[in-house]
Amino acid sequence: MASVTSPTEQYDSVKKYDVVPALQTGCHIDAASYEKLYKESIENPDEFFGTKAKEFIKWIHPFKNVSQGGFENGDVAWFTGGKLNVSDNCIDRHIEAGKGDQVALIWEANDTKDTKTFTYNDVLRHTCAIANVLKDSGVRRGDPVTIYLPMIPECAFTMLACTRIGAPHSVVFAGFSSEALRSRIIDAQSKWVITSNCSKRGSKTLPLKKLVDAAIDGIAPSEGCVEKCFVFVRDENEAFDMNKRKSSAPGYFKPGFTSKDVLMTDLVANARPYCPPEEMDSEDTLFFLYTSGSTGKPKGVAHTTAGYLLWASMTQKYVFDYREGDVYACVADCGWITGHTYIVYGPLANGATTVMFESTPLFPDPGRYWELVEKHKVTQFYTAPTAIRALMRHDTKYVTKYDRSSLRILGTVGEPINPEAWEWYFNVVGEKKCAIVDTWWQTETGGNMMTPLPGVTKPKPGACCSPFLGVDPVILDQNTGAVIEGNGVEGVLAIRKPWPGMARTVFGNHQRYLNVYMRPYKGYYFPGDGCVRDKDGYYWITGRVDDVINTSGHRLGTAEIEAALATHADVGEAAVVGFPHATKGQGLFCYVVLNVGAMVTDALEKELKMTVRKEIGPFATPDKIIVVPGLPKTRSGKVMRRILRKIAEGTRDLAKIGDVSTLADSSIPQKVLDCVVAKE
Repeated sequence: MASVTSPTEQYDSVKKYDVVPALQTGCHIDAASYEKLYKESIENPDEFFGTKAKEFIKWIHPFKNVSQGGFENGDVAWFTGGKLNVSDNCIDRHIEAGKGDQVALIWEANDTKDTKTFTYNDVLRHTCAIANVLKDSGVRRGDPVTIYLPMIPECAFTMLACTRIGAPHSVVFAGFSSEALRSRIIDAQSKWVITSNCSKRGSKTLPLKKLVDAAIDGIAPSEGCVEKCFVFVRDENEAFDMNKRKSSAPGYFKPGFTSKDVLMTDLVANARPYCPPEEMDSEDTLFFLYTSGSTGKPKGVAHTTAGYLLWASMTQKYVFDYREGDVYACVADCGWITGHTYIVYGPLANGATTVMFESTPLFPDPGRYWELVEKHKVTQFYTAPTAIRALMRHDTKYVTKYDRSSLRILGTVGEPINPEAWEWYFNVVGEKKCAIVDTWWQTETGGNMMTPLPGVTKPKPGACCSPFLGVDPVILDQNTGAVIEGNGVEGVLAIRKPWPGMARTVFGNHQRYLNVYMRPYKGYYFPGDGCVRDKDGYYWITGRVDDVINTSGHRLGTAEIEAALATHADVGEAAVVGFPHATKGQGLFCYVVLNVGAMVTDALEKELKMTVRKEIGPFATPDKIIVVPGLPKTRSGKVMRRILRKIAEGTRDLAKIGDVSTLADSSIPQKVLDCVVAKE
């Protein structure tokens, strides 16, 4: 009788590493305490998180109830009745504790010579000055503020200023195009936009103010109205224009310029350097962050005040084993949730010294990260597998020439890390002395959900291993929704219980929130990922099971890219799938059907790529574009992306594609395959 192969065999055989000797003692959580704490957090979450909320958060007024509500109606709430202010928690309370002269923020600029440091006293002054300028300009509690800034200190100060006055912020990644920015301004009904004259990243300079002007000018009166555009100056040598309309508003630009444009330089310098923090409710909206979904319209995922702050600070302290005196470096961008949680709010809530990195891992050479580690004596370093894979291609001398002995924790974020990249990170960068924390989480979760813990977990390369405290994961059958018990199983991931850091809604569209996260599997939160639990009980994320692609750590909805392609005059329809990419993890593979009469020319592929860059941003540039005569569709008209995905991944034998009996035209897969092969 033939032996039965385990569905998780490839995961079961991965080598398990020991906890590094230096971390076997001294960590905040060790193996024995993890089991106890985890059991408490699952069996009695109100008592557990109520205690942690008192430990981690400074309350203006204590909360009355720890938690209420559930997944069915999406009415989850934590720490109701409590009053607090996030800016106060991230700055003032540390100054009150005597840490005003401690370095809070280290800014590593694009140019290696332009490092700046800011103490907690400095951060308070900058934050309050910006907050006062915003208040004097008309920004009020509850007003959504759009932030379109590069990785400069003013980005963090502005985020904190918004929290100080109770204005929810919407940070838009400064790599998004004018069109993408405009759609987010309109959806948020934001009257206030904050930007800079330009951004610097590697050898590139991007004219942010021009992009903002184009975004604002394209907003129809019926879609909303931007009242002010606040402009910081990143580089005085970069010229930028202000809109020329007559205004004599005092304190703003001189007559001849619009009152919409507010140059921040003089106003911030002359603003009062103290602004009292607004008293906020635990469930007041702190920020919303736009993320791609399976429709063409991005969704503004909304996080609230107390639950998010607790989750950010707890995970930053425990997952990265943050200790007093450490220098913590997350090299993400504040335009994404990682920058929110692990550059600004988590570290600062814990009174940490946090590093803000403006440049790229390859500028001016592939040693930039490790030069940063040596210069600032970094103890925790958090980056994406995409960056690690890019650095692996270069000589190890770019790593070894720098002193990395300060490092204790190495983290990864954005997508599952492949074992080869994990091994390089562990052996070359960490010299087998650092713990690797391979974190799984999402914009919607607020912070880390499953991860190895430095003093607890014997990690397997590529596995996110175990749930964080209070996280109750299950694996479900994708078709029936039944719970799959035991180890050595595969299905879709779901979370059984609410946790404090979870998003509460989609801005302005709660039904969409329910439809995307709560209704696919009744009684559970559904993150959209496939999952394996191997024979040892370790969790592995196997990729998205919905129409979202994770490329270079950025989640992009296929519908959003398809809609961008369809704006080209020659394109009739398009279908986009992900495929394995050596550096990005997943690349963008685009199948395009042209309109009748349109011609395939040498310039077409370039035009289509530029169209996507214009509509979404350069980071969404397709990797492959194939013109095909048609798309494989069911008789009801649904595109069967499974077929397109198999071909993109390298399947050349149509017999291995699976059932195609429901296709309206069974000849299409072969025609598509022929087009792909012809392009190879």
